[in-house]
Amino acid sequence: MNMYQLLEKTVAQYPDNLFLVREGVTFSGFVELVKRRAASLNAAGVQRGDIVGILSHNIPQFPITLFAIWYLGGTALLLDTNLTPFEYDNMMTSTDCHIVCAEKSFQYKTKKFKFFDIEHKDPKANPELKPVPLESLDVATMSFTSGSTGTPKIVPLTHFNLIECANSLDDMRDYFHSGEIMYGFLPMYHIFGFAVEILACLHFGSGVLLQPTVNPKEIMEDFKQYRPHAIPAVPRLFEVIRNRIIDTLKARHLWWLASLVLKYGKTLNKIGLGFLVRRIQDPVRAIFGGRVSLLIAGGAATKPEVETFYERLGMRFIQGYGLTETVGPICISKHTKKRVPFAFGAPTTNNECEIRDMDADGIGVLWVRGHQVFGGYLNNPDTNSVVFDERGFFNTGDMVSMDKNGELHFAGRKKQVIVLDSGKNVYPDELQALFMDIPGVNNVAVFEHRVKDKTVAYGVFSVDPDMTLDRLATAVANANKKVASYKWVTHFAMTTDELPMTSTQKVKHHIVRQNLIDGKYPMRKE
Repeated sequence: MNMYQLLEKTVAQYPDNLFLVREGVTFSGFVELVKRRAASLNAAGVQRGDIVGILSHNIPQFPITLFAIWYLGGTALLLDTNLTPFEYDNMMTSTDCHIVCAEKSFQYKTKKFKFFDIEHKDPKANPELKPVPLESLDVATMSFTSGSTGTPKIVPLTHFNLIECANSLDDMRDYFHSGEIMYGFLPMYHIFGFAVEILACLHFGSGVLLQPTVNPKEIMEDFKQYRPHAIPAVPRLFEVIRNRIIDTLKARHLWWLASLVLKYGKTLNKIGLGFLVRRIQDPVRAIFGGRVSLLIAGGAATKPEVETFYERLGMRFIQGYGLTETVGPICISKHTKKRVPFAFGAPTTNNECEIRDMDADGIGVLWVRGHQVFGGYLNNPDTNSVVFDERGFFNTGDMVSMDKNGELHFAGRKKQVIVLDSGKNVYPDELQALFMDIPGVNNVAVFEHRVKDKTVAYGVFSVDPDMTLDRLATAVANANKKVASYKWVTHFAMTTDELPMTSTQKVKHHIVRQNLIDGKYPMRKE
């Protein structure tokens, strides 16, 4: 089976279910739009085997164009909307892509390729144009890795990889169902958004409410009008919403009751005081439209207190783990009675993992193998020989441990692990989580650095304009006391600028470190 055939299967099973919710387009109606777009692309010269770029926000034409490319037997090159013309030109050259379907705002003069207006009004479908019979191992998409740890690489994913991811998401069947609505403001060019907004919706016959912006006002209006059932987001957004909810409850003098519910909610229900629980749960759920039952976090580790907050207010919270190389969620958290910090679950169906080179704390490198794991970076045999072993396991480069429930716990990226002169390891994610609780700190990057011929854990803090170096120094010193002394961050820089981020809001540590070396963060304490 290929991806277009998966769409046909979904249409046969759920023809009248809404797929594009805002636009009122059913699955059967969506297929007709795909055929019309295929006719337009074919007239523009797209043929079987062509690589066709998509450069767009989350508008209906994105998935329509995506399936039209597959209809014609092409490969979709998913492009990050946050890059520069110079980067796009290089990407087109390295992938031999000659046409990019883009919104007009992204189009520019170039001799490297031609643009196709993704919002082009399509003619009627061509009855003589039939879907190309692609094989399951043909390449369906290409993506460039985010580059958060260095030079981007090209990740080809086959139709088999994508369909197996869709099948593995059946692990969410207890939380998400046919006809329900997935909120869609995660960018679909990124594998997290692609997996939940396209693959999961196809698998369950559910709708996606596309939102091209991250405007809080528009998002809140969407929640009120369309009342989604599932909301995927990066952990930082769930944390921001949680903090705003807490501030609102405090302003309404209800935080005392909320605290009681968060701590003793189950007991209150058992002894007949469930009305007190509902007095807090109902208005919080109403913020999301009143029907939300599932929150999906991915792209980074979620703080346990954030997960617990939503769970105890009546919403199922699951954490996913994955990479572009694994079609996103290759692990999904289990619903256990007690969550543990940085837990992101166990491998999904037809996937497996091994933890290798474990240290005394049980932390080692995560290797994965399975139906969702890609076959290797494009035209990069040297890298492939390093990241794959003879058994087909792929080295994720992530440091993890495993608990007694079989759930994995994130410790940090192997490339970012700080090895001190003493030989001890320091994991930046642990320290960054501590420092993010400091009032006035918006973001932080902790990385290995040399100071006076000594390897240290160095921090660069993005702070509010009114933060002072002395106040930050005091707050960092207090936070340090929560961890072993060898992990302390005693050297840091401060800036009011935002730190460079990837599309999933992960800090680009290598760029921050280079900025520090280049003197762009002058307010540093030695």
